[in-house]
Formats: sequence, structure tokens, C-alpha cells
Amino acid sequence: MSAHLYLRQMNMDYAVCQSLCSMENNSRVVAIYDVACQWSRNFRQRVKSSKYLGVPSGLKLVPTVGKWHLGAHVVDCFPKFSLNFIQGIGQVDGEILETLWSITNKVSGTTWAMGKSHRSEVLDDVMYDSNWKKWVGIGKCIFNISYSCALTIY
Repeated sequence: MSAHLYLRQMNMDYAVCQSLCSMENNSRVVAIYDVACQWSRNFRQRVKSSKYLGVPSGLKLVPTVGKWHLGAHVVDCFPKFSLNFIQGIGQVDGEILETLWSITNKVSGTTWAMGKSHRSEVLDDVMYDSNWKKWVGIGKCIFNISYSCALTIY
């Protein structure tokens, strides 16, 4: 494998290996990454050839691509890396960061001139607010679903 290809994946390999070290009690981990089809190629080989990387033994890593990004890939990627075909994963799109862009875009004009720590605090507040609204709204959503189901039953 060329050094160029190894270096391209170096940061992702390190981040994944560090995350997997805390998951050694699991038998399977699903990794959702925009270019998992390219990154996962030779991943085990890159880990073996590095003295700094490691994956817990017995852990199966299942690389997948988020649904929004998968549409831009070649057709061969769909059956191999689609979240639709991973047993036990349920219905998930794998695109959480992209769904937050519309929220963070609203404050981007004010944060660009801020210092690093102030920008970080403002973006944290925006994310906390977004999460709070989701938690508050989930009760109403569940009620509406339950109510509509009850109407169709009776």
C-alpha cells in the first residue's frame, strides 16, 4: 500500500481506533462515515502495520455510509454500505451533523468574528437549545401519534 494512501486515512484510523478501545465489551460496532467504502478498504492492514493503532480482538467493525451521502456514490456501494441492510440497526439516516447545519447557519454570521472560546460557547448554546426543543417537542409528537392511532382503532 502506498504511503500516500496510508497518510490520507491516518487521522480517521487513529480516531476510530481510539473510539473502539472504549468499546471492547461490544461484539459489533457500526461506523457511519461519508466515505466508509474507501476508508474501510485495508483498514485492518493499516492497523496491523502501525505500532500506534489497535482494535480490540473479537470486535466486528461494520462500515456504513449515511443515506444522504450514499446517493452520490457508485451503484456498487449501495448493497455493501447502505444502512438499510444492516441487521438490527433500525431506521437511521446516519447524517446527524448535516441536519444541524440549518441551525448553526443561523448564527454563523455572528460567530465568524468571535474569538475561539466565545464561538465555542455560542455554538454549544445553539446545540443545547436545539436538543432542548427536540426533548420538549417529542412529548407532543408521541401524543399526536398515539391520538391518531387511537382514532383509527376506534
